[in-house]
Amino acid sequence: MSFGSWLELIASGLITGGVYALVALGLNLQYGLMRILNIAHGEFLMVGAFITYTAHVTLGINPLLMVPISFFLLMGLGLVVHRLVFRRLTRTSPTLDIFEARGLMVSFGLMFLVQNFAQTLWGGDLRGYDFMADPVAIGGAQFSANKLLLLFLALAISVALIVGLNKTLYGKGVRALMQSPTGAQLMGIDTERLHPLMFGVGLGLSGVAGCLLSMTYTISPSMGEPYTVTALIVITLGGFGSMAGALAGGLALGVIEAVGMHYTSPSLKSLLSYGIFIGVLLWRPNGLFVRK
Repeated sequence: MSFGSWLELIASGLITGGVYALVALGLNLQYGLMRILNIAHGEFLMVGAFITYTAHVTLGINPLLMVPISFFLLMGLGLVVHRLVFRRLTRTSPTLDIFEARGLMVSFGLMFLVQNFAQTLWGGDLRGYDFMADPVAIGGAQFSANKLLLLFLALAISVALIVGLNKTLYGKGVRALMQSPTGAQLMGIDTERLHPLMFGVGLGLSGVAGCLLSMTYTISPSMGEPYTVTALIVITLGGFGSMAGALAGGLALGVIEAVGMHYTSPSLKSLLSYGIFIGVLLWRPNGLFVRK
């Protein structure tokens, strides 16, 4: 293979991995902080994609303007979902294990509820629109401008979240709750405020990922579920609760999939991902990017 071909292959993996990382960061934030394994996470990515599609096609709004709008709309929806569902589960579950089990079952219900609502509202057909699809030549390789934009924004937002968690007062409170919930509460950290806020931020990140995906790929009401599964694989690679690990894991999985499909077959993508997932759980259960 030529240098340009290798560049296209690796860049393709990074572009996919950037989306994986963005989705995984939101899910990791929810599980690492609140032990909510939100199986419906990908469905809110799909909602973000359709909101962007509808705003652009019917109202002529630039999809780039929809990035912050999608974030805040989905964040607001996340606050409502947490208040109506998970806050009540927290108060009625006698132990953390029971809360996790109930939360998992409720999120399954949310997944089908949101998916069927979207299918009723937008139909089951594939949808899409053209946006910045012109080719851009870099180092002998060609990329569509919208995919390069997707990679840049996904990385920028991911890095901004990680820096915010490390440098801001709220971020330090979130990290403290992830490391030791009891110790953080003894230090006066307000879980009643942080839990719904971070759940909303997690869904907001999913909405942004959907917004970015709608700029480059076709969308459908069933698009969210595979991204939830992939996000679980990514946070397993990076380590549950590790934000930097989720970013590294997402990028790594995207590149591994791209190279693996090039040398084998695109139909083996899922086999490759699940094989990595099982292998990491067996031999490195704390994640590849977490120190033992």
